[in-house]
Amino acid sequence: MKHRLCKRLGILIALAFSLSARSSLAASYAPLDCAKASTAADKTICKTYALGQDEARLATLFEVLTSLVAMGQRGDIVDKQQQWLSTREACGSNLSCLSHAYQSRIDELSQALDTLAKRGPF
Repeated sequence: MKHRLCKRLGILIALAFSLSARSSLAASYAPLDCAKASTAADKTICKTYALGQDEARLATLFEVLTSLVAMGQRGDIVDKQQQWLSTREACGSNLSCLSHAYQSRIDELSQALDTLAKRGPF
């Protein structure tokens, strides 16, 4: 079962990367640019390796997921991402808060991708 899910996720990721070249299919979420970090949250993320890794993982999950869903569902994901960004910013430089915010959003996106993978076939 686990092997089948991993195979499905691999197929989804490969498909998403092939689709991501078609920019109209994927919603934009630019990962944090540390050269332009201006808020307390941005600066804390940029100077904390684990949070930087969380940012990269979240951006990848977001890109893959938005590349694979229909427009209406994509809009919902983008709206939730914008809400999440407000939550992230409210953490300021609090490492625990930022870590929790990232883990919660990564879990949400991972669960949505898993649900999509289970629906198959591809």
